[in-house]
Amino acid sequence: MSRAVLSLGSNLGDRLAHLRGAARGLRDVLLATSGVYETPPWGDAEQPAYLNAVLLVADPAAGPRDWLDRARRLETAAGRRRDPDRRYGPRTLDVDVIAVWGPDGAPVISDEGELTLPHPRAGLRAFVLRPWLDVEPSGELPGQGRLADLLDREPLAAQTRDLCPRPDLRIAPDMPIESDR
Repeated sequence: MSRAVLSLGSNLGDRLAHLRGAARGLRDVLLATSGVYETPPWGDAEQPAYLNAVLLVADPAAGPRDWLDRARRLETAAGRRRDPDRRYGPRTLDVDVIAVWGPDGAPVISDEGELTLPHPRAGLRAFVLRPWLDVEPSGELPGQGRLADLLDREPLAAQTRDLCPRPDLRIAPDMPIESDR
């Protein structure tokens, strides 16, 4: 069984609907959904705030590349347009493959250009690790350590204070579609 952690983010259009659309698109493989967090933009401050969440997914037939392909299809379905001049610019939906574990439970380590595993910047992003902690309290970022320990150290501890939990917003696939506007 291949298992993966996928990070979701949206800061354009109906952000909640984009996150829910991604969760619905993964309903057949979805194990758990995190809470939703409103977060300041990362890497490019001149844009609206994000809604972020994490999904745990599993599929006996999926490999790392399959998770990336599904992520890209979800982004396309949400109208994602990549701006080569703004790597960290605004987006309708961003789906990052953070970590993958193979059928034996061992983390997949990959550096094949388009898919580096674990995600090379995951350990720098509280907006990824904090929602992940929601669904996997004893989770570990392969090669870097326990999520709770990483979030307790700077600079992530400071970033965590900037995250705004949004318990009023949920992305479970069975939730009715509502707007966050």
